[in-house]
Order: sequence, then structure tokens, then C-alpha cells
Amino acid sequence: MIYLQIFWAFFISGILGYGGGPASIPLIEKEVVDRYEWLSLHEFSEVLALGNALPGPIATKMAGYIGFEQAGILGAVVGVFAAVAPSLLLMIGLLGLLTKHKGSSKVKRLTVVVRPVIAVLLGVMAYDFFFSSYESIGILQMLVIGVISYLLMNKWKVHPAYVIAAALLYGGIFLS
Repeated sequence: MIYLQIFWAFFISGILGYGGGPASIPLIEKEVVDRYEWLSLHEFSEVLALGNALPGPIATKMAGYIGFEQAGILGAVVGVFAAVAPSLLLMIGLLGLLTKHKGSSKVKRLTVVVRPVIAVLLGVMAYDFFFSSYESIGILQMLVIGVISYLLMNKWKVHPAYVIAAALLYGGIFLS
């Protein structure tokens, strides 16, 4: 029964919390504090602070933590799944719809329009990261990390996950 309660608490928040974490936090609070009384308001605020301090979506971190506190590892798994299930189901449904109509001229035009927008958004993000890196660690460190990363991934075919881990290690040791 507890697994079903965990599922519904976070599934409802995921469905109704349009806009992500900030929109779903009051819904999670209503379920967790008021309805099921798993946490006090003070405990909930501490979980929220912890969720905000860690990287990634707030709702999934809270679902994992609260699910674990209530029902162990399986409770955490159920909570996280319930938090992402609405988006997952919607994406699968839309993907099915898109696949069904992939030959449509309207879908092809949509793809033609969306690709440049995605390219511009990625370019803006790269530009922002470049200047953020320049301001925080300086041009020399930024160029060293960039050139070594480029060589590792393109010349020596090292997996990007290892390059990211190495860059994090480098930053943790030499730049902190």
C-alpha cells in the first residue's frame, strides 16, 4: 500500500506541476505534509533545501529521498519513476504521433524550422559557457582544458564521460 501511496503522491504532482520543479513543489508539499503526513513542514523545508542544493530536477530528488525514507530503496525507485512518468508517457505518446505522421509535409516543415532553432540555442549555450569559463578560471586554464578535451575526444576517441570526469577532477584539484 505504501508504494501505491508514494506513486500517487509524486505522479499527481508530476501531472499537475506544469513547468517543472517550482510549480510542483507546492503539490508535493500538499501530498507529503498534509495528505499522507510523512513529513512535518519543517522537515519538508529541509528536504526542499537539500533538493535545491544538489544538481538536477528538484522533484525527482525529493521523490527519491522521501520514497527512500518511507519505504527504502524500492520506495525511492517508485517515487522517482512516479515523478518522471507523466513526462515519459507524454513523450512516448508524442513520439508515436510524430512517427505515425513522419511522412507528412507539415512534420517535415516543422523539422526544418526546429533544427535551426536548436542550433541557435546550443550556440548561445556554448557562448555563455565560454564566457563563464573565461571569467571564472581565466583564458589559460580554459584553453588548456578545451584543447586537451578536443584532442582526447577527436584524436584519441576517448569517451566524453571520461573527459568530463577528468575535467572535473582537474578542476577539483587545481582550481579550488
